[in-house]
Amino acid sequence: MKWIKFSLPDGCSPTMEQLIFFHDHTMSIIISITIMISILINSLIKNKFINLNLTEHQTIETLWTIMPTIILFLIAIPSLKILYSMEELINPSVSIKSIGHQWYWSYEYNDKNSKEFDSYMKNDNKSDIRLIEVDNRMKSPYLTQTRMIFTSTDVLHSWTIPTLGIKMDAIPGRLNQSSLMIKKPGIFMGQCSEICGTNHSFMPIMMESIKLNTFIKWLS
Repeated sequence: MKWIKFSLPDGCSPTMEQLIFFHDHTMSIIISITIMISILINSLIKNKFINLNLTEHQTIETLWTIMPTIILFLIAIPSLKILYSMEELINPSVSIKSIGHQWYWSYEYNDKNSKEFDSYMKNDNKSDIRLIEVDNRMKSPYLTQTRMIFTSTDVLHSWTIPTLGIKMDAIPGRLNQSSLMIKKPGIFMGQCSEICGTNHSFMPIMMESIKLNTFIKWLS
C-alpha cells in the first residue's frame, strides 16, 4: 500500500504548500505530546506510592503551566500567518468572479474583455471523470496573481479546490474574495462544500490552468 494514500494531495499553490507544512508541524507536536503522556501514564501505573503524602510540587506546577502556553504559541503563530496570507492580495493581474447557483457555477471575467459563462456538470461519459467533469471549464493563468471573488444568487455555496488550498463561501448579497497563485499548468477539481439543497453533490468545479498568452487569446 502506498503511503501517499495517507497524506494530503500535492500542493499546487504557495498557500497549499504552507497548509501542508503547518499540518506536518502540528502533527509532530501532537505525536510528541501523545508519547510524553503515554510515558507518564506508564510510570503512574508502576507507582509504588512512595509519594503518598506529597501535597504540592512547585516545579511541576510551573512546568505544566508554562509548557502548554509555549505549545499553543508554536501552533498559533504559523496558523495566523497562513490565515492572513490567504486573504492578502498583492497587485492581482486577473480578477475572476464565481457565482453559485442551485445547482451550477457561473464565471465572469471583467478585466478587459468581458466574458461570462455557466458551468454545468456533464452527463456520465466513459471518457469523463464521473460527477466532476463540466461542460465549460473555468480557465486561469498559472504563475499569475489572481483575485477570486465569490457570491451567490440564492443560498449558501462554497467554492473549493483542495489542491490549491482555497475554500471560500459564496453568500447571497455579499462579495468574498481570496487570492490565488497556481504554480503549474494542469486541471484542478473541486466541489461545492456547503450543503445547498437537493443537488448539492452535482455542482462540481473544474479549473484549467494555462499559459498567460493562451489565457489572453481565450479571453479575447
